Amino acid sequence: MSELLNKKRLPLSSFVDLRDATAPLREELIEACTRVIDSGWFLHGPETRAFEAELAASCGAKHAVAVSNGLDALRLTLRAWIRLGAMKPGDEVIVAANTYVASVLAITDAGLSPRLVEPDPASFNLDPARVEEAITSRTRAIMEVHLYGLPCDHSSISDIAQRHGLLIIEDNAQAIGATAHGRATGALGDAAAFSFYPTKNIGALGDAGAVTTSDSALASAVRALANYGSDRRYHNIYEGFNCRMDEMQAAMLRVKLRHMEEECLIRENTAHVYSSTICHKAVITPTVSPGMRHVWHQYVVRVKDRDSFRRYLQEQGVPTDVHYAVPPHMQPCYHDRFSSPLPLTEQLAAEVVSLPIAEIPTGTAREIALIINNF
Repeated sequence: MSELLNKKRLPLSSFVDLRDATAPLREELIEACTRVIDSGWFLHGPETRAFEAELAASCGAKHAVAVSNGLDALRLTLRAWIRLGAMKPGDEVIVAANTYVASVLAITDAGLSPRLVEPDPASFNLDPARVEEAITSRTRAIMEVHLYGLPCDHSSISDIAQRHGLLIIEDNAQAIGATAHGRATGALGDAAAFSFYPTKNIGALGDAGAVTTSDSALASAVRALANYGSDRRYHNIYEGFNCRMDEMQAAMLRVKLRHMEEECLIRENTAHVYSSTICHKAVITPTVSPGMRHVWHQYVVRVKDRDSFRRYLQEQGVPTDVHYAVPPHMQPCYHDRFSSPLPLTEQLAAEVVSLPIAEIPTGTAREIALIINNF
C-alpha cells in the first residue's frame, strides 16, 4: 500500500479518492466477491455471521449485529431499548450538539427527546461537566459520539451515567479502531453503533452498519427488529424493519477489517506530520488527551477566516471539506424543536475545516502543512 500512496503528489484531484482506498485490496475484494457469487447465498449467510464474530472480537464486545447502515444501527438500538422497557417515548437522550445530524435523527425517530449539549472546544466531543448539568428526571441515556475518530472522555461520562442510572450508547461511526486508555471504542458503553459508509476508515462498497453490545437481550432485540421484527421465520415479536446487511457487503468488510490496523497507522502518521509541521497562528490544530488513540477519520482544524483559507488551499491544489457546516439544531427539519442558541457549536460550525487524511502519504502531508504555513 505504501508504494501506491507515495505516488500521490499535489495537486490532489479530490478530497477523498476511494479508488486509492480499494486499489491495494483489489484482488482480495474480487476473491471475496467471487466467493459470495459462487455460494449462491446472499442474505443471512456465512459471510455475515463471520463478519459479526470478527467485528465483535476486534472491539471486545460479546455480540455484533450486522445491519444496513450507521443510522439504522443507532435507531434500532434505541428502539430495542424501548421494546425491552429500558426507556419509553418522550425520554431524553443527551448528545453533543455538534454531531452529524444522524445522531439526532435516530433519537427523534424513536420518539425520544434529544438533549443537546455543547462540546468541549478542544476535543469537539461531549464535555462531561455539561453532561452532568443537562441531566433531568426524564434523562435515560447518553450518546457518546466519538467525533472525527477521537474517543470521548468515557471514564468521566461513565461515572456520571452510573451515578444517575443512565445507559450509554456510542456513536462509533467514525472511530473504529480507536481506544480510550487501552479499551476499544465499540465496547465502552452499553451498546455501540458503527457505520461502514464508503468514506469511513473501514468502508463498505456500498452502505452498511453494525451494532455491538455485551447485552444478549439487546443484541437479540436489535437482530429481530432489523429483520421485520422476527425472532424466527414467520414469527414476528415486534413491528420491525428491513435493515439487514447483505452477504456481499459482509464479505467486503471482512477484507477491510483485516487491514484496519494498517489503515489506522497510515492516518496516524499523516496526522502526526500535520500536527508537528503546521505552525500558523490562525490555524488551530486538534488536541488529543493522553491515553486516547485517535484514528483520524477526519483531521479537523479551526480557522476563523475559513472561506479565505479554503480558497487559498484550493488554489494550491489542496481540496478541503467542512464537517459539519450546519449543526442539527439549525437544520430545517428541526426548525420548531430547538429554540435555545448553542453559541459554541455554532462557532465551531463556522470555523472547522477538514484537511485531506484518507490515503495521504506523509510526504504529501508535509507539503500541505508547509503550504498552510504560508497562508
